[in-house]
Amino acid sequence: MGRVAAPFGIKGWVKVQPYSEDPGALMDFESWRVGRGELHRQYTVESIQDHGAALVAKLAGVDDRDAAYALRGQEVSVARADLPSPEDNAFYWSDLIGLTVFNREGVELGRIASLMETGAHDVLVVRGRREYLIPFVAAIVGTVDMAGGRLEVDWGEDW
Repeated sequence: MGRVAAPFGIKGWVKVQPYSEDPGALMDFESWRVGRGELHRQYTVESIQDHGAALVAKLAGVDDRDAAYALRGQEVSVARADLPSPEDNAFYWSDLIGLTVFNREGVELGRIASLMETGAHDVLVVRGRREYLIPFVAAIVGTVDMAGGRLEVDWGEDW
């Protein structure tokens, strides 16, 4: 949901660059996971403030500038169970990763490996016999069957 950009002040506050469309979305959570790769640590958010396009936060146990500096560049996330259910026809990226992608002819193109955000729209990175970059837009994406682990697209096998 964001990353620790830098320490903020001398009392352990950190400046956080949010990744979501709503920078204030992180303000709704009492605790964050902070870390790199598979190694994350849970922190209680003691205080948080809006700081323009960023946020500044005081995390429990991070009490000086050196401790805040040690978190620089680390990813900020929240537990999946703490997130609200997505609205109709909206999805969390993490839920889409791993779905098998089929085109309208029933040909399996591969699995969603990741998503990319571009200026125009999000793009599915699908890996199978080859890699496909498929725009995640209503004109191309058809049925998303989360329970069945499938996603249908209007995309040619040779595109």
